[in-house]
Amino acid sequence: MPDGPADRTISSVDENSRSVVDFYTNTYQEDGRLTNRPQARLEWTRTMELLRSLLPDAPARVLDVGGGTGVYARALTASGYQVRLVDLTPAHVALAAGGEPPIDAVVGDARALPEAADAYEATLLLGPLYHLLRAEDRVAALCEAVRVTRPGGRVVAAAISRFAGPIDFAATGRLTEAALAEARTLLDRGANGPGSALPFIPAYFHRVEELVAEFHAAGLTEVEVHGVEGPAWPAADAAVDGPLAEAVFAGALDIARVYSTEPALLAASAHLLAVARA
Repeated sequence: MPDGPADRTISSVDENSRSVVDFYTNTYQEDGRLTNRPQARLEWTRTMELLRSLLPDAPARVLDVGGGTGVYARALTASGYQVRLVDLTPAHVALAAGGEPPIDAVVGDARALPEAADAYEATLLLGPLYHLLRAEDRVAALCEAVRVTRPGGRVVAAAISRFAGPIDFAATGRLTEAALAEARTLLDRGANGPGSALPFIPAYFHRVEELVAEFHAAGLTEVEVHGVEGPAWPAADAAVDGPLAEAVFAGALDIARVYSTEPALLAASAHLLAVARA
């Protein structure tokens, strides 16, 4: 791996990067996303549980790539980790740096990290992979994670399941004919597009085997994939306004823990979390 970041100014010329920055600056408020619905609460709870089990002990140095407004970085900092956050969106970086506790945060592109080689004991990519529509860009981001992580350190990356959007719409009574048609298209294409019936910025939705292949292409070994929310998250969202809401949520969380690495159920989660050795 090279000693310095990739020699390119991707974010200044890349239309996809500009659309991501615009979306999170002007359209969508990322701060607070992980508390506003059962699926998000499951995502937060299970991701933190998994990170605590997968990361080296504090005070290890952790790079949080695509760390948004610092929600995970702040929790890890509070647990004693030395965390630096890199995010493409300047507004996210400002919120991360200005929060409590403040996070060491800089603007940067996951494919050309402003970091030295072997500088971290673990690197997280909990957001970038689904915003990179081309496989070569996703592998480039993973290669950068390998470069900045010391040999033997952990690289942890999140992806959105290929089936998350349509399942979400079905569970919450929003599955229109247009959304159902897009569900069929997504099976092969993997990415939504402008004017999507699934209202989200154009993104890539992974199959489990694709995520593993991209990790291997970046030279990562000992790849393990977890289903973050587990197969019962749609039930938790569907039950949110009913009398059994908390019981269903608790059951979904328990099932997510039991079936975390069950191959037959991984893709039923809304998010996948892959971990490997650099």
